[in-house]
Amino acid sequence: MTSVQDRWGRRLGNLRISVTDRCNLRCQYCMPEDEYVWLPREEILHFEEVSRLVDVFIELGVDKVRLTGGEPLLRRDLPRLIRLVVAKPGLRDVAITTNGVLLAAQAPDLRAAGLHRVTVSLDTLRPERFTALTRRTTHGEVLEGIRAVTAAGFTGTKLDTVVIRGVNDDELVDLIEFAKTVPAEIRFIEYMDVGGATRWSMQNVVSRAEMLDAVKGRYGGVEPVIEVTTAPADRFRLPDGTVFGIISSTTAPFCADCDRSRLTADGMWYLCLYALAGTDLRGPLRRGATTEELKSLITGGWTARTDRGAEARLALRERTPLVQIGRLKADPHLEMHTRGG
Repeated sequence: MTSVQDRWGRRLGNLRISVTDRCNLRCQYCMPEDEYVWLPREEILHFEEVSRLVDVFIELGVDKVRLTGGEPLLRRDLPRLIRLVVAKPGLRDVAITTNGVLLAAQAPDLRAAGLHRVTVSLDTLRPERFTALTRRTTHGEVLEGIRAVTAAGFTGTKLDTVVIRGVNDDELVDLIEFAKTVPAEIRFIEYMDVGGATRWSMQNVVSRAEMLDAVKGRYGGVEPVIEVTTAPADRFRLPDGTVFGIISSTTAPFCADCDRSRLTADGMWYLCLYALAGTDLRGPLRRGATTEELKSLITGGWTARTDRGAEARLALRERTPLVQIGRLKADPHLEMHTRGG
C-alpha cells in the first residue's frame, strides 16, 4: 500500500464519504435557511461507484472511512454499502456519523452489516432547545437512537456536541453525565465558520479554554490524555477516569496533523473543510477511467495539497462567515450538509 503525502508531510489516511446531501433536521449552525439547492439525483454515486473509489483510496493509503451526510441514514439500503466497504482488506475503521433520528430502527441492521462504530450528534438534552435549534420535534427519537446503539452491540460510541454561546454552553456537565450512561465518549466541538453557517459570529464561539474551565469548575482536576493520533479531538480525563474530547478547529486548529479528505455524494473530492474548490471524480469514473488514471488524479491532488484552512481563518483580523448565502445557492457543494463534517 502506498502512503501518499502532501507538501506538509501529511498522509492521505482518512476518507469521509457523504452518501446524501439531504437531512431531516434544520440545525441553525448548519442549515439555517428555509430553502436549499439539492444535488441532482442522477449525479449521486451508486454504491458500486463508491466502492470502486474506496478501493482506489485504499491503494493510496486510506485505512479509515466514515460515512456522513447530510443525514446518511436517509440513503436507502445503506447497509448494502457498509457490507461492500467493511469487506475490503486494509481498512481498520469504518464508522458513521448520524443525527440519530432514524437510528433506533436501523442500528441492528448497521451492526449486522459489519459497521464498526457510530457517532451521534447530540447538541442538547432539553427537548425545547432541540426544537429551537433544529426546527424539528424529534428529540425523543434521537435519545432512543442513542440507546439503540449499545443495545445493538456497538462499542466505541461517540457523541458530538456543537457548543454555541447562549444556546447550550450551560449543558457541558449534563452531557458528560449523560454520556456515561450510554456509555459513550462525548466530544465538544467549537462552532465553526464553514459551509452554511451564514449566521456564525466569533462572539458565539465557546473556546476550548472556556469549556475546560467549565468542566473543571464541576469536577476539579482535568488531565490531558497523552497520545499520538491524527484524530481531531484533544482528549481529557476526569478524576473518575471518564474521558471526553474537545474539537477546537476554530480557536486552536490542528491543520498540521490533518489526514482527512471528503467525497461528496456526487463524487466531488475536497481536501479541506474550508476548501472552495474540489476535484470531480465522478466524471472520470463514469467515462471509464482506469484504476491507474484515478490513482494519478487523486495522487496529484493530494501531493500538491497545501491547505491549512482553519489556520488561515484564525489569522484573519476580521472574521466573518466563510461563504455568503448567494454563493451557497450557486454552488451547493460549499454546504456542510453536502460535503460532510
